[in-house]
Amino acid sequence: MQQHPATTTPDAPSDAPPDAIAAARTAKLFEPVRIGALTLKNRIAMSPMTRTMAPGGVVGEANAAYYRRRAAGGAGLIITEGAWIPHDAAANEADVPRLYGPDALNGWRQVVDAVHAEHTPILAQLWHVGQMKQHTVDGLYAPKGADYRPPRRVGPSGLSGGIGKPTTRDGEPALPADLDAIVEAYGKAAINAKMAGFDGVELHAAHGYLLDQFLWPGTNRRDDRWGGSLRNRARLAADAVAEIRRMTGPDFAVSLRISQWKVQDFAAKNFATPAELEEFARLMVDAGVDVFHCSTRRFWDNEFGSDRNLAAWTKQLSGKPVITVGSIGMTGEHIDTLMGEQSDVASLDRLLELVDRGDFDVIAVGRGMLVDPDWANKVRAGRMDRLQRWNPDVLKALV
Repeated sequence: MQQHPATTTPDAPSDAPPDAIAAARTAKLFEPVRIGALTLKNRIAMSPMTRTMAPGGVVGEANAAYYRRRAAGGAGLIITEGAWIPHDAAANEADVPRLYGPDALNGWRQVVDAVHAEHTPILAQLWHVGQMKQHTVDGLYAPKGADYRPPRRVGPSGLSGGIGKPTTRDGEPALPADLDAIVEAYGKAAINAKMAGFDGVELHAAHGYLLDQFLWPGTNRRDDRWGGSLRNRARLAADAVAEIRRMTGPDFAVSLRISQWKVQDFAAKNFATPAELEEFARLMVDAGVDVFHCSTRRFWDNEFGSDRNLAAWTKQLSGKPVITVGSIGMTGEHIDTLMGEQSDVASLDRLLELVDRGDFDVIAVGRGMLVDPDWANKVRAGRMDRLQRWNPDVLKALV
């Protein structure tokens, strides 16, 4: 990544030690920020990361301790790994947590209480995979036995695909009754999250999962009210957001995670122009979104031939706060590192420039915080030299 001039954060005294100078340059990251009815103590969030360590879909003490360590390590917001909504086609992995059933909700209460003990808010990410197969990215999940039967899969047009593979027909095109049930399931999951004590929810509408499958013409070939125009393709997401807002009220935070790229197609685009992104964003704001979580594979990847990324554009066009995420503090591409490759600690210089410029309101840190729970506290102290490099061994347990 190219070198850039110093940021405009207030200077430390010229005779200050190096860590004090570095801390002054990161000062804006540690200003409070408001998201809906929530006020975050700083602008660093823990990004949602699937761990498949919730046996039978139920989180417990180990999961609670895992999230608490990141809150104690200075994160201003915790966003959980994706949790299945109560719909029969939502899941593709048994050990990903669910957000329904008394056992699961009791487990989530432990997580929420642990994070709140560190005076940190927490959002539950709501997940429906749609047509996405369990084995889309080989090696990320444990292999299944010969007697394994995959769950029901529904999507906009019965189309799915994987990395380096063409889009293929697999599963069922969703019927109107399916879509009504899915919207209802999002509302039920949000109410369950509120009952468990969460401060809000995030709808996963990125990376090629259900809501994203409807947004992307590559997987949505419908010619009814859920297909064709961008407004129609966005209808399911808008209806789900509106149902959550109706069920939870005005003070429950609602985040929407979006991306251009898909797991099965890194070059995919939901929005070819700023006008398309603006149309989508305004639909989501009208439905009740408080904040957009904009996922890029690398936060410095820009959109529409400009010098601004997806988050910066979404902030301008929606008028809402945004979260940016994508290889923050890491040199290696995220799927490669999840598959076992190493990654060095990357400079934060360019990120800090963009924060100071006002491009985004919050940064979400994934792998950096996974390997180093104290990531935020170290950055606050100006001790970027102590950030831990990626170690794939952290994927083996909830550390």
